[in-house]
Amino acid sequence: MGRPRNFDADTVVDRAMEAFWTHGYAGCSPAQLAEATGIGKGSLYNCFGSKRELFDLAMAKYDRMGTTLAKEVLSQPGTTRECLRAWMRWVVDSDLEHGTPRGCLVVNTAIELGGHDDAATKAVREAHGHMVETLAERLDQGRRDGDVRADLDTHAFAEFLMNTIGGLRINVKVSDVESLYRIIDTTLTLL
Repeated sequence: MGRPRNFDADTVVDRAMEAFWTHGYAGCSPAQLAEATGIGKGSLYNCFGSKRELFDLAMAKYDRMGTTLAKEVLSQPGTTRECLRAWMRWVVDSDLEHGTPRGCLVVNTAIELGGHDDAATKAVREAHGHMVETLAERLDQGRRDGDVRADLDTHAFAEFLMNTIGGLRINVKVSDVESLYRIIDTTLTLL
């Protein structure tokens, strides 16, 4: 009979997610994962199978967390434009508060693994789709409330917003906050 676990698997996934987010998949060594999670490599692999399986769990958690947070921000009182501005500014501000901006784990994974790693590409598409759906739901509400024009294709505009947000997540690494806020405000004039 094996020894009982002395760690919480969900906490380990959280810490691994932070490590992958900071270093990327390829740049995160087993030793870095062990240090980040606070458990030995053997225990890590006994519990999670492989670095890749742990990465997949971290990506799924990041997707869930991002979607939940977006829904919370987008459901606050205000017009659709105000809620979208609040969400997009939160994205920029949260990236900048870490000192060295990390961008988005999903965007970073798309850049690092997208197109040549089927599982990672699928995870990125799923996370992207969840966020597009969340944005489209808020745009649909705005149409019903009368603060979004009636002829707006909400799904297409949500895809456009995700493209803009992806660009913000990359540009946060090299641009000043005022420039990023101008991009947000310009984007939202299209509503």
